[in-house]
Amino acid sequence: MTTNKPLILVCNDDGITAPGIRNLVDAIKHLGEVVIVAPDSPQSAMGHAVTISKPLRLEKTDIYGEIQSYQCSGTPADCVKLAVDKVMHRKPDLLVSGINHGSNSSINVLYSGTMSAAMEGAIEGIPAVGFSLCDFAYDADFSYAKKVAAQVAENILNNGLPHGTLLNVNIPKATEAEIKGIKICRQANAKWKEEFDERKDPNGRKYFWLTGKFMNNDKGEDTDEWALANNYVSIVPVHFDLTAHHAIPFLNKWNFSI
Repeated sequence: MTTNKPLILVCNDDGITAPGIRNLVDAIKHLGEVVIVAPDSPQSAMGHAVTISKPLRLEKTDIYGEIQSYQCSGTPADCVKLAVDKVMHRKPDLLVSGINHGSNSSINVLYSGTMSAAMEGAIEGIPAVGFSLCDFAYDADFSYAKKVAAQVAENILNNGLPHGTLLNVNIPKATEAEIKGIKICRQANAKWKEEFDERKDPNGRKYFWLTGKFMNNDKGEDTDEWALANNYVSIVPVHFDLTAHHAIPFLNKWNFSI
């Protein structure tokens, strides 16, 4: 890492060998000097979990040839923390996470390991973006998603991002001819209606398997869910300040006796 090119950190949650991260590296490697630090196994839906109760392993690997790459035994957030503290010689100019196999739109941003890697980058002051393709298939077609990733990454390098802001980019499962363009959106008001399927193992012991349905309660045409349903790429600016600023005046009217 000795060049004057932009320094780009690549992470994901599907694991360092997943097709999505391979396609992401291929899409952005012409934009700068790439370093990969990614989980050694799938870490989907880990959210912003960090490892504090067991040792973390970080091993260099040659699976990406001349591109410096490391596999980590921890979560996506662990990967970014280790990359910043132990791998990179300076703060990266950009962090890209993904390309995730499956959507991370609306409420899914809270559970997503892909987006938590990007969030950890933003917390460290690194311009960051998470990419997701709304196709869970291992052999999904990432060709258009690669074009989106390259253009978004280049725009961030050229223009930066507002302080404390990262991007959540979702690409619909559609052919390039079917995709209508890119929409800057807000996060839809949607959630999972969860159910736990009760089952028994071969020893007769009860266990539960999480199932459920995705419920979109938002009819707005400015949301990520609307954009994806209508074959647009959605870009949602996200921040990690969870303060409900609009609720502060309401709470200031409460009476306290202590």
